[in-house]
Amino acid sequence: MALGQRRTERQQELWVATSKLPASIRHVFYDALNGVLRDAKFDSFAESLCGPFYKEGGRRGIPPGVYFRMIFVGYFEGIDSQRGIAWRCGDSLSLRAFLGYELHENTPDHSSMTRIRQRLPLDVFEQVFAFVLSLVEEHGLLKGKTVGVDSTLLEANAAMKSIVRRDTGEDWEAYVRGLAEAEGVEINSDDDLRKFDRKRKGKTASNQDWQSSSDPDARIMKMKKGHTHLSYKQEHTVDLETEVVLSAEIYHGNESDANTLLDSVGTAQGNLQQADSNSKIKEVVGDKGYHKNETLAKCLADELRTYICEPDGPNRRWTDKPADYEAAYRANRRRLQGDRNKRLQKLRSERVERSFAHVCETGGARRTWLRGLENNRKKVRLVVAAHNLGLILRKLLGSGKPREFAGLPGLLISMFLTLQAALKRFQRLRRRVNQFHRLHDQQQRPTFLTPTCVL
Repeated sequence: MALGQRRTERQQELWVATSKLPASIRHVFYDALNGVLRDAKFDSFAESLCGPFYKEGGRRGIPPGVYFRMIFVGYFEGIDSQRGIAWRCGDSLSLRAFLGYELHENTPDHSSMTRIRQRLPLDVFEQVFAFVLSLVEEHGLLKGKTVGVDSTLLEANAAMKSIVRRDTGEDWEAYVRGLAEAEGVEINSDDDLRKFDRKRKGKTASNQDWQSSSDPDARIMKMKKGHTHLSYKQEHTVDLETEVVLSAEIYHGNESDANTLLDSVGTAQGNLQQADSNSKIKEVVGDKGYHKNETLAKCLADELRTYICEPDGPNRRWTDKPADYEAAYRANRRRLQGDRNKRLQKLRSERVERSFAHVCETGGARRTWLRGLENNRKKVRLVVAAHNLGLILRKLLGSGKPREFAGLPGLLISMFLTLQAALKRFQRLRRRVNQFHRLHDQQQRPTFLTPTCVL
C-alpha cells in the first residue's frame, strides 16, 4: 500500500451522486430518544402548541420539534451556548439524523434559535416540561408523594465591572473618584485610584445600592469557591423515589431558600396537574437553609409534612410569636428525631444533588449565557425536561446520556440493541411471508370441493 498524501487545494466537484455521499451514522441513544418522542407524537404536539405564535404565509420557519431537540442536545452533549449547539448539530452525522436533516440541508443557525426563544412565551416552555412529565408517568417513573428541595447558584452572563449605582447610575470608577474628591485625595492615575480603593474602609457592594447595567435581574453573591460574582439561584424539586425533577425554578440570587420553598413546591404540584397525574405532594425534605417558622407554619396549613433540618442557634422563645408557629416548629422537630428522617435526608443529599450534577456540571448549565429571569427560566425548563427524558432512556437502555455508550459496555449494549432490532424486522418479515402463503393457498383451492375433501 502506497503512502497517501493530503492535498491542500482540491477542486470541488460540479455534480456528486447521492450514492457517493457518506451514510448517516445513527446513534443508538438518539434513535431510542426519537422513538420515545415519536410514539408520544411530540412533533404534532409542539406544532399545535407553537402555531398561534406564527403568521400564515411567507418563508417556512424551523419546526418547533427541531428547536426543542436542539436544546435537548445541549444537555446530552454538555454544551452550554447556542453557538456550540448549532455547530455540533451541523457537524455530527448522528445528530443530523436525530434532527431529521439530510447531508445537503443546512441545520438551524444559533440566531434562529434566539429568534424562536424570543417569539415563544414562557407558558409554551412550561407546557413542554409538563408534556415530558406525562411521558415519565407513562413509563412508571413518577410518584410525587415525597419531594426534596435544594438550590444552587448559577453564574450570570455579566461581569462585576458592569455594576452601577441604583441611585445615581455611576459606575464603580466614578463612584470611587467621587469619594476621593470628598476626602481631598488627589487622583492622578488609575494606579492612584486602585490604591485608594484598596485602603478605604467600609468597601462593600450591596444589592440594595448596586445593580448590573447589562443584566439588572442578576444579583451580587458570593459563590461556593469564594469569589464574588453576579448570579441567579436555581432550585429543584425532586421526586425522592424516582429522581424525576418536578420543577426547576430560577430566582434572584439573593432570595433566601425559606422564602422560595412554597413557590417551588406549588409549581411542582401544578406541573403534576398539567401532566394529568393524580399524585399529590405530601412530604417536603430540605436542609437547614429552608428552616423558618413562617415557612413551617404555611406548610402545615397546606397539609405538607416537613422534614427540614434545624440550624444551630440558641433556644427559641415563643412569647411574641403566633401559636401556629410553635406548633409547626415542634411537629417538624418531632419528625426530625425519627428514623424516617435519616433515610429521607440521605436520599435528599444523594438524589437532589445528583440532579444538579447532571444538569449544571455535565449538562453545561452551570453558567448561563442568557440574560434576564424569563430567558433563563425558558432555558432551564427544556434542560431539565431533557434530564427527565434521560431517566426514561436509562430505564429503556440502561444509560441516561449518550456518552455512557463509549467503551466496551456501550459497544456491547449497542450490538445487543442492533441485533434485537434486526430480529424484530426478521420476525415481521416472516409473518408477512406466512400471511402471503396463506392467502395464496386460499386462492388456489377449488371452490366446488367441500372442506372435507381439501387436503
